[in-house]
Amino acid sequence: MKLSFPLGLFSQAHSSSTSGSTASTRRIALNVVLDGVVSAAAAPIARWLAAPDGGLLHPLWFVAGGGITLLVSGVPFRMSQQYWRFSGLADLFKIACASVVSACLFSLLLHFSGFAIPTPTFPIIHAMVLLVMLGAVRMAWRLAMRRRIAAASSERILLLGADHDADLFMRALERGPGGQRVVGLLTDGAQQAGRRIHDSPILGQINEADRILERLSKAKRLPDALVVTAPDLRGAGLSFLIASAQRYGIKVQRAPKLTDLQPAAKMELRPIAIEELLNRPPVTLDADGMGRMIRGQVVFVTGAGGSIGSELARQIAAFQPAALILLESSEYALWQISVDISERFPNLEYHEVLADVRDRRRMTEVFATYRPALVFHAAALKHVPLVEDNPLEGLLTNIVGTRIVADAASDAGVRAMVMISTDKAVNPSSLMGASKRCAEIYGQALDVRARAAGEGMRCVTVRFGNVLGSTGSVVPLFRRQLEQGGPLTVTHPDMTRYFMTIPEAVGLVLQAAVRGTQAMSSLEEDQTDQYLRQGGIFVLDMGDPVRIIDLAYQMIRLAGLKPEIDIEIRFTGLRPGEKLFEELFHGREAPVPSDAPGLKIATPRTVDIVDATAALNHMERACREGDLRAATLILQQLVPEFIHNRDGSLAVMQSSSRQPQQEVPAS
Repeated sequence: MKLSFPLGLFSQAHSSSTSGSTASTRRIALNVVLDGVVSAAAAPIARWLAAPDGGLLHPLWFVAGGGITLLVSGVPFRMSQQYWRFSGLADLFKIACASVVSACLFSLLLHFSGFAIPTPTFPIIHAMVLLVMLGAVRMAWRLAMRRRIAAASSERILLLGADHDADLFMRALERGPGGQRVVGLLTDGAQQAGRRIHDSPILGQINEADRILERLSKAKRLPDALVVTAPDLRGAGLSFLIASAQRYGIKVQRAPKLTDLQPAAKMELRPIAIEELLNRPPVTLDADGMGRMIRGQVVFVTGAGGSIGSELARQIAAFQPAALILLESSEYALWQISVDISERFPNLEYHEVLADVRDRRRMTEVFATYRPALVFHAAALKHVPLVEDNPLEGLLTNIVGTRIVADAASDAGVRAMVMISTDKAVNPSSLMGASKRCAEIYGQALDVRARAAGEGMRCVTVRFGNVLGSTGSVVPLFRRQLEQGGPLTVTHPDMTRYFMTIPEAVGLVLQAAVRGTQAMSSLEEDQTDQYLRQGGIFVLDMGDPVRIIDLAYQMIRLAGLKPEIDIEIRFTGLRPGEKLFEELFHGREAPVPSDAPGLKIATPRTVDIVDATAALNHMERACREGDLRAATLILQQLVPEFIHNRDGSLAVMQSSSRQPQQEVPAS
């Protein structure tokens, strides 16, 4: 009984292998027969071309000799094993070689049989006739297969990308089982219009898409879809293309990566991702520096189950730390990231710690147990309306919790702590934003003291805006609303936000950690080191802010629908604590370029460690006692620019004064 299943599998596999081998043998035999017939016919045709007076009729042995010599000469070139449907230049070269050898053998056969060669040029003519006829048969077969695939193709597509990208895509499409047919191309070349690639016309340039689609619409020849083959077509150009296609009800899709094209499989086109509309050039990251910082070290991540914390854990694990400590207060989130890490990095030592950063005794115990060298503090309550509804919880987690983690890390001899902050800490209008600014202040104070003393834990603060796809962000909300048929809810038509992808943001956080923990002598210090020594904060280069309503429009278009026609957009008004627009720098924090790509520095606004400690002692006592009024007063003293927008009033936002940001030139 135990052997029946494996034996059945073996029998099935053997049967499948036998049937496949039989089919392959039949195909090779058919190739031999067809090549023999073609080469047999080529012999009298070549004889007639060399000497027309001799006629086309010849003895049977003459015809058979032409076929046999080709089959013999084709053996070393494996002509019988050629796959005619995929014939290319390499196959044509082998046919040419076999034709030359066959013509020479046939001429020798005629010579030794006493049959005079009609002309000295006969072997050359014979070789050329063989090459033309054998190549023509294969080409005819390939064209017939292409026509059959084209006839079966139900979707007409227009390609957009470089000519070499289009060529590779069309070759893969041709060798697949069908489904799409290319009816035209738009390239990035200025002088390619009118030419053809694989018999498909180049209609113009990509930036002329709107005009070309209008022309095709008038001619009633619009494609069913636009397929982007250019990997670097992103941002504003891609947004414009989607808007143009939307006017004609055409979907826009992305071709697979060139390295993912599978000739034998159906071409899997994918929809355009919302992340591709962010027009930000890639930043070169210091992977070597990250490896030196992390490899062989015990690394601690708080909030490891969150959007940023989990991506931090994944990217850190790739640099082979000695151990990875994952701290999270949510059991389910901790289980998710631990399963992910165990599957991706099976040889990595990691530990799951279920704990709350607000528990001082537990934090002291955990840090004393694992003694990490690096701490990435991502644990926080980040959802503005939820913190407004639960203010003391937000203050306890974001301020008191951050201080407890920082103090426990410092006491445990941690070399550096990297703290994740937010653009909502700049000119805050919410309790969440103000609490994160307080956390920044304490981190700055610790770092200034450590750098002045030349010892102690470095505290590197990294500030950035929204990340696409994070828990509670607008993109997942819009996706859920689209799945339900709308409407999409936007708080205000003028609301803008900075956006960045999660992996991109985390990569830059690690870049900031490398730069912020570099030990420099006084002779080596540059402007970046001087600002860091004074408490400077790293700020990610987030690019240009995005209007939320534009994001909603784009997501509706990416779903193949029309804004305000298929999907309604409904304005709901500002929520408590919300701002119309976020800022990355305070008016007195002039942005300074750093010497690390993708990073700027907010010029320091610091509070002395003694004053910060005293204020936070009062803050913790007020929060523990449930005295929100006292806690808010202390918050206002630490963050004087905090103007609380309790009820989401637009008037409050418009009355808050802000100083213009001025770029400080690099020295």
